[in-house]
Amino acid sequence: MTRRERLMRTMRGQPVDRPPVSFYEIGFFNYNADDPNPYNVHNDPSWRPLLELAYNQTDIIRAVYPRTTAVEGTTGHSLWHYESEVKGESTLTRATLKLPRRTLTQLTRRDAATDTVWTVEHLMKEPGDIDAFLEVPAEEWAVAVDCTAMLEVETALGEAGIVCVDTGDPLCSAAAMFSMADYTVVAMTEGERFHRLLAHFLECQLPVTESVAQQFPGRLWRICGSEYASEPYLPPRLFCEYVNGYTGHLVHAIRATGGFARIHSHGRLRGILQHIAAMEADGLDPVEPPPQGDMELYEVRQAIGRDTVLFGNIEAADIENLTPLQFEPKVRRALEQGTYGAGRGFVLMPSACPYGRHIGPDVLENYRLMVRLAKEFTLSDRPPGA
Repeated sequence: MTRRERLMRTMRGQPVDRPPVSFYEIGFFNYNADDPNPYNVHNDPSWRPLLELAYNQTDIIRAVYPRTTAVEGTTGHSLWHYESEVKGESTLTRATLKLPRRTLTQLTRRDAATDTVWTVEHLMKEPGDIDAFLEVPAEEWAVAVDCTAMLEVETALGEAGIVCVDTGDPLCSAAAMFSMADYTVVAMTEGERFHRLLAHFLECQLPVTESVAQQFPGRLWRICGSEYASEPYLPPRLFCEYVNGYTGHLVHAIRATGGFARIHSHGRLRGILQHIAAMEADGLDPVEPPPQGDMELYEVRQAIGRDTVLFGNIEAADIENLTPLQFEPKVRRALEQGTYGAGRGFVLMPSACPYGRHIGPDVLENYRLMVRLAKEFTLSDRPPGA
């Protein structure tokens, strides 16, 4: 069974020879160990064996994105202006959004030592910024969609795995404009304003999702953003309002053309799982184990039903902090709980990947353990731990 066949059969609820194993971002993004860019942490020699392991031995799920271009005559995209400067081993980028009655600014920092972007200053600072932003109608942000590059990535990947259309939802776009503190206050106290902001982003995003789903049908998608409305940030009733009422439309558009919609939501699931199930999503990740999450994997399977593929249950911090002897039982437990019963499927996957420049020997060995144990695992009907 090829890696592509294994993943597609898993998504369709069909029998497989073993559970797929994915390293999430390692393979999801096509990291290049030969790129000499000083901001490429993956060119450190310690990364090379991990990248080779991921590309050659795991069931690759590769992120793809459509090319988008502003529709002729629209004005929204021209309102942005960007300036960057290098300070030491960091690059600072200031984004300026010149609106009709207000100018908003955002500052981000990228460090050479870590593979992440830090937001130093967020775009929106107070509720009135939402009103100013919404003065530019959604149609002024319209884009044309081209899926050619996505097909090229899929062809190049071949039987090594499958592609995954990666997108944010309206909540992801809205919440990321604020600091976490300001976002939670606005979402809790400015419901009418916040709903208008979510509706704006849905009006921008739904046509893109529908176009990609029609041009590129039957593929896996990852939809990010719902965790912004999970506990402890917001109560479950607001998850239903801010996620189901908007992200649900994206899920339905993807499924309408035979695609598979996977919801990405870190952390606690117990209070929101019923709402995720109500959207009829085809997949859920990363299903973090306690204490990062608040449910065991078998509890998630019981609660969400048999028609959802579960991805994950390996905590990234465990890969980096545990010895292989300590880590092995966690992998075995995830495999046993994830594959037990008549569930649609399970993909062994960590919650994230290292973002630093050096990969230690225990970290590499823990990744090797995931591959070996997944390949050795025998599917059976015995209860977990029996």
